Amino acid sequence: MSISLDGFVAGPDQSRENPLGIGGLELHHWHLDEPLHEADARAQNELMRRRGAYVMGRNMFGPIRGPWDGEWRGWWGDEPPYHAPVFVLTHYPHEPIEMNGGTTFHFVTEGFDVAFERATAAADGLGVDIAGGASTVRQALAAGVVDELMLDIVPVLLGTGERLFDGVEDPGFEPLEIIHSPLATHVRYRVGSRTRPTREQV
Repeated sequence: MSISLDGFVAGPDQSRENPLGIGGLELHHWHLDEPLHEADARAQNELMRRRGAYVMGRNMFGPIRGPWDGEWRGWWGDEPPYHAPVFVLTHYPHEPIEMNGGTTFHFVTEGFDVAFERATAAADGLGVDIAGGASTVRQALAAGVVDELMLDIVPVLLGTGERLFDGVEDPGFEPLEIIHSPLATHVRYRVGSRTRPTREQV
């Protein structure tokens, strides 16, 4: 997840014209601008490595709210970058959408736990990625199913928008790897494994 110094992963007023919210694009220059710094290229390779399945929120899939309307098929064109089953959380049923390159969007109305269970079964041992957005990551952390979290920390302040950690109890992050470029600091955390110091150790 690309995140600002003040904890936002998207700006305010997300829409078709501003899918990342106003100012949200500032969080993504590290992997959109060319040429990529070596550190950013390493982080991008991690971002794009193959997974067995994905879970994402409806807001990440598209800007439509309420009942489905029109022929929206995602932000990514005819061949999305996932190349695996993607389970989209929604309150409104929708038939699966099969795309080029092996991506099929499945729409799950029964909540995060069911979506993750279906994704795990579909992944066939290759692992499940929580693709976002912030609400879906919060649900995954609350469910205790996140093993590692990669934060791409960008030196900007958005001031408002969608915070990643609002209402999240500290899951115990242990830094495993830190790589740095002029545009972002990429930190890979193990989740839930940190041993907290006792009062006697402090």
